[in-house]
Amino acid sequence: MSWGRWWFALQASGGAVWWLLVPTVPIVRTATLGSLDPVPVAALDVPLFVVASALAAAGLRWSAVVATGWTVLVLLGTAAWATVTREAGWGVVAMTAATVGSVLALLGRVPTELVTSGPLRFRTADPDAGPVRHLLGTAVQIVVFWGLFLGVLPLLIAAAETRWRLRPPLPDAVVQVVSGTGLVVFVLASLLGLASAVSMSTRGGGTPLPSAMPNRLVVAGPYRVLRNPMALAGLTQGAAVGLVAASWTVLVYAVAGSVVWNCVVRPLEERDLEQRFGDDFRRYAAAVRCWVPRLRPVPRS
Repeated sequence: MSWGRWWFALQASGGAVWWLLVPTVPIVRTATLGSLDPVPVAALDVPLFVVASALAAAGLRWSAVVATGWTVLVLLGTAAWATVTREAGWGVVAMTAATVGSVLALLGRVPTELVTSGPLRFRTADPDAGPVRHLLGTAVQIVVFWGLFLGVLPLLIAAAETRWRLRPPLPDAVVQVVSGTGLVVFVLASLLGLASAVSMSTRGGGTPLPSAMPNRLVVAGPYRVLRNPMALAGLTQGAAVGLVAASWTVLVYAVAGSVVWNCVVRPLEERDLEQRFGDDFRRYAAAVRCWVPRLRPVPRS
């Protein structure tokens, strides 16, 4: 049985257990449904989620489509309900996980082509452009990507966490220590990211953006001790933002981003580098690890 069918089997079992707990364990009902009447919800959810997931696990494709479509609708409805009433926040968390799993199970794979399409399609930078132009392009990228992924999205996630009453109460002293630690980590990670960006722009004849990748293999600056310093910097920045905001959901967002990058983006990126730079990249990858820095830098290229 494929992993997608296993997921729908797990989802059907989890949904059945949840519906047994809703009428018998008040805290489960309150956390996931709030003041919603469970009877009409169950009348729709049991056949469209539990039964449809079970049939999808048995191999019926149309049932997988029904279960996935219903899961998406429930997520949207639960999120709207939680935002308006400040109830059922944990229901949103549960349905978010169910939606991601259902969509991937329905597809039967991770749609990696989305990572390398449109503005993210792998292309090398203009070889005739000078370092100044690459530095300016990199600066724009940093403002846009840091502003979006380290600013706007974490703010929205943290606001939802507060609105949906998912944030556990913490003593002010603990919040201050956590936030202060996060700020220090963010500054250090940002310095690593900036140093990596400068090395990429001035030595590689390109930018960190996939649509304007470097024309030369960069073994300089942080790249002498770490193969993916910009990725490490960005993922650490995301976790640091979660600490600054004292938000566990932002931390989960950062961890999810690291999993996506490591399991989806990195293999594609390194395959492209191997195709373009051949033995030079293979020797470099053998000498410099992805996540753990070397104690002694490799020779500069």
